[in-house]
Amino acid sequence: MILKLRMLSDENDNFVRDFEVSHEMTLLQLNDFILESIGYEECMTSFFTADDHWNRLREFTLMDMGTDGGEDEPMAMESVSLAELVVADYNRLIFQFDMLADRAFYIEVVNGSEPNEEFTYPRVAFENATVPDQYDPDKVSSDDGSIFEEMMGDFGSFDEDADYDDEY
Repeated sequence: MILKLRMLSDENDNFVRDFEVSHEMTLLQLNDFILESIGYEECMTSFFTADDHWNRLREFTLMDMGTDGGEDEPMAMESVSLAELVVADYNRLIFQFDMLADRAFYIEVVNGSEPNEEFTYPRVAFENATVPDQYDPDKVSSDDGSIFEEMMGDFGSFDEDADYDDEY
């Protein structure tokens, strides 16, 4: 089964990445794929399962923290597959890539499908906007901002129309 994952950023409303990955992929493999695909250097990262309101639940770390695997204790990324999380009804993940500034990407399972023989997986299926800077959250690019503001800009075109009457 191939899972389609959508990754968003709260730093740039235009940023979107859709990934297609095998459900058998471990979180460690997903971590490596994400970092490579967005051009980030290796860094200390964690995944968190999230509820419908994006509240962090269980943490999955790069390194084994030597815990006994209790329900609320961190687990190593290499020991958990995406299939295990989806079967447990966790279809949202938070990918924290900057521990000090608490910066993260938000990932949701969009759908599942059979593999397409024309593609090699994992793969980036869709991308929009530049990736937020890995080290400087204040560094913005020309396509930063909200697509809502861009779309709403068209409504200002009535301002100069003398024949337009907004009173009925």
